[in-house]
Amino acid sequence: MRLLPPPGPARVLTLGTLVKTVGRGLWLVASALFLTRSVGLSATQVGIGLTISALVGVLASAPSGYLADRVGPRGVQVGALFVAGTLTIGLIAVRSFPTFVLVGAATALADAVERGARGALIAGAIPADQRVRTRAYLRATTNVGISVGAVLGGFAIAADTRTGYVALILASAATSLAAAVVFLRLPAVAPVAAPTHGPRLVALRDRPFLVFTLVDGLMSMHFSLLTIALPLWIAGHTQAPAWMISALTLVNTVLVVLLQVRAAGAAATLPGAARAARRAGVAIAVACVLFAASGALPTAGAVGLLGLGALAHVTGELWHSAAGWGISFGLAPADAQGQYQGTYGMGYELGKMLAPVVVTTLALGWGVPGWLVLGALFLLLGALVPPVVRWAGRTRPLGGPAEPVPASALDRRSGGSIWQADSRADGAGTPTGGIGAPRGRATARP
Repeated sequence: MRLLPPPGPARVLTLGTLVKTVGRGLWLVASALFLTRSVGLSATQVGIGLTISALVGVLASAPSGYLADRVGPRGVQVGALFVAGTLTIGLIAVRSFPTFVLVGAATALADAVERGARGALIAGAIPADQRVRTRAYLRATTNVGISVGAVLGGFAIAADTRTGYVALILASAATSLAAAVVFLRLPAVAPVAAPTHGPRLVALRDRPFLVFTLVDGLMSMHFSLLTIALPLWIAGHTQAPAWMISALTLVNTVLVVLLQVRAAGAAATLPGAARAARRAGVAIAVACVLFAASGALPTAGAVGLLGLGALAHVTGELWHSAAGWGISFGLAPADAQGQYQGTYGMGYELGKMLAPVVVTTLALGWGVPGWLVLGALFLLLGALVPPVVRWAGRTRPLGGPAEPVPASALDRRSGGSIWQADSRADGAGTPTGGIGAPRGRATARP
């Protein structure tokens, strides 16, 4: 597999994403310490502030995408990055809980605008058959960038001084501004005229798409298994050594970087993406069972099951990311990609809000039964995606490579899917999963 996308917009997007996510990694590793040790906030205040910021991101997602469609996504994304960089510098002036909430909410708004514009920009600058593959490159790049930023941020953590934290904040702000300059190299995407009649935020009236967004968002809670539930489970409920926490995180990061583009091939078409989501639910459910079983074994057995569970989890993560991109791009009308990608991002933000409570209550509060409930939940959510996608297809007009075809052309092998099902991806030019046509998961689910 190529380590870089071909020259052109996809490569510019990848470079800009790398610069931006290095800054994100810098902030992620030291934010809690800065806010508690330097600013003087309590852990509870930090948690409440982050929850409020996440809620702002959820509410702003669809309107932000609509703005990108109407104004033009490149200008909106560049402007949002400049604003986000400026607000990051404003963190230096935070001295109280109210100012933290104010700056955090404003930053969340800028981030929502940038996410919505990014989806519309990918849809406008990247050919339709390359969008999911491009999303895969961006997600792999995001993992690299955050990892590099986390390592560099460790120096500020080691110093544990306000000067070190301020230097880290300034460096993080600089990456946002630098990424904005890089994205100026992208071709301008013409804005789409607003509809002359009818609702403006059509994505919020698309019931099948909203149901998919909810299901996909709830499924995205699995990202917190690795970052929240599993570390606490390993430390308090297994005989595995503490270094397994870092080892499993490293394995996940490396495999996402190496395999996300390849995994994107599973989501080259809508039926393929729906099947990938179903397989993701199975893989993540298997991971939950393995994690649960690790608590009853001695050290060697616990390490082995945790390793197998991590492999099952990252397999599901790769399929889930690819599926979401493919479906969100494939179901979005050409003249509303921004708001559809913004609406799709609402699901992820909702999952991010709910995940800490859900996964800690079940996996840590209930123990083994809770892990099994989580596994059943992810299995169910994955199984719901194919019927929801078929329902969405029945509400869309005929015509177009990813739109419904007559019932006589159903692909029986895919369980009666109503889409053309040439889901073979040769890895050279077919859209791959990964960060769907403008579907952008990198993010770092991402």
